[in-house]
Amino acid sequence: MLKKRILLVEDNPDDEELTLLAFEDCQIANEVIVKRDGAEALDYLLGQGIYSDRHLYPMPSLVLLDLKLPKIDGLEVLRRLRSEARTKVLPVIILTTSKEEQDLINSYSLGCNSYIRKPVDFNQFMEAIRQLGVYWLLINETPQIREL
Repeated sequence: MLKKRILLVEDNPDDEELTLLAFEDCQIANEVIVKRDGAEALDYLLGQGIYSDRHLYPMPSLVLLDLKLPKIDGLEVLRRLRSEARTKVLPVIILTTSKEEQDLINSYSLGCNSYIRKPVDFNQFMEAIRQLGVYWLLINETPQIREL
């Protein structure tokens, strides 16, 4: 079985570091690719520009997507992913600090697979990442995404 790659789309360096630390502490050894804005994430996921070589830039099995991103926000990234045949079924988890009910509604309306509010408490955040890892990387089955 191939190890599932994770794409973390996060512009806040502190949240990025905390997420990577949580993965490490929870012994989630999957490769994590980090993109810091919505435009770069879309280029990576759609294999555009410098990311066109899928041998160098493989498709992830899971996307952790922040909503408040520079250049293109997370909701627009999700909208575009769901409009493309090759990324329509790619699991996308919204991982955000937003407490806005409209963000939650919009995320699910656009096809996110899960919506997680980042807990402020470090131990709660670690537990959320542990559970995310167990479910999305070990238990959940997803279709193989093939390039068209």
